[in-house]
Amino acid sequence: MCTGVREGSINARARTQSSIIVSSDRREWVLFNASPDILTQIQQCGVLQPARQLRDTGIRSIVLMDAQIDHTTGLLMLREHRQALPIWCTAAVKEDLSEGNPLFRVLDHYSGIEWHELETTGSECRIPGAASVTFEALSLTSNAPPYSPHRDRPVDGDTVGMLMKDATTGKSVFYAPGLGEMEPPVWEAMQHADVVLVDGTMWTDDEMIQRGASAKTARSMGHLPQSGDGGMLEWLDRLPATTRKVLIHINNTNPILDEDSRERAILEKHGVEVAYDGLELEL
Repeated sequence: MCTGVREGSINARARTQSSIIVSSDRREWVLFNASPDILTQIQQCGVLQPARQLRDTGIRSIVLMDAQIDHTTGLLMLREHRQALPIWCTAAVKEDLSEGNPLFRVLDHYSGIEWHELETTGSECRIPGAASVTFEALSLTSNAPPYSPHRDRPVDGDTVGMLMKDATTGKSVFYAPGLGEMEPPVWEAMQHADVVLVDGTMWTDDEMIQRGASAKTARSMGHLPQSGDGGMLEWLDRLPATTRKVLIHINNTNPILDEDSRERAILEKHGVEVAYDGLELEL
């Protein structure tokens, strides 16, 4: 897929690694996940560069959905922040980023962090940067990073999804870039959301194996494939007709990135979108 994009031989657009930002006023923002591409993403997103003072930023809070490298490495690029980085994550994620991959300990030598615990007890919370939005974290069955002591033995809070509700409009979004199994609380949240932004990592369970990229299956890495029995597409088909369905966190082996592919045509037939850099959703 990457070769095809570079050579112009397929109809696909280049993408940076998965992150989203959420706001109530387009001045202050909540950043979800800090990918290795965070500097490029900030440069391409003017609202995050208000330039009101030296080293200013529009990022008010940072939420980590897990401790995976592709969701946390970008924290190092934010190390020169004027204050401690306000980070919201579960206790399990904090443990992994303090011990297994000690990013938090490295940041202590720079800006430092201000940790806020994300609870997965079903209670709503407020996060600075989106004043009218309530956030509810749901523990997901996925997998912890390879360096985590919880690898292949997941614990509560290794990976979360987030239900976000706007008190002004009454609209809601469910966001889960890493989702390995559909469980009742997750399915209930998806059914009541106006928009679902969910795991689109791989088309088939053995995609990485078939392409010679890895010996691991999608499910073993904590990702529900789109196709096949019990796949993401089957679940998305069961959502209300009014639900906007968007796949995010798409691996570069996934054929849905090719807009002329058979797999992309299947998604379009089922009313499922594929996220891209710069996509804006207003609710």
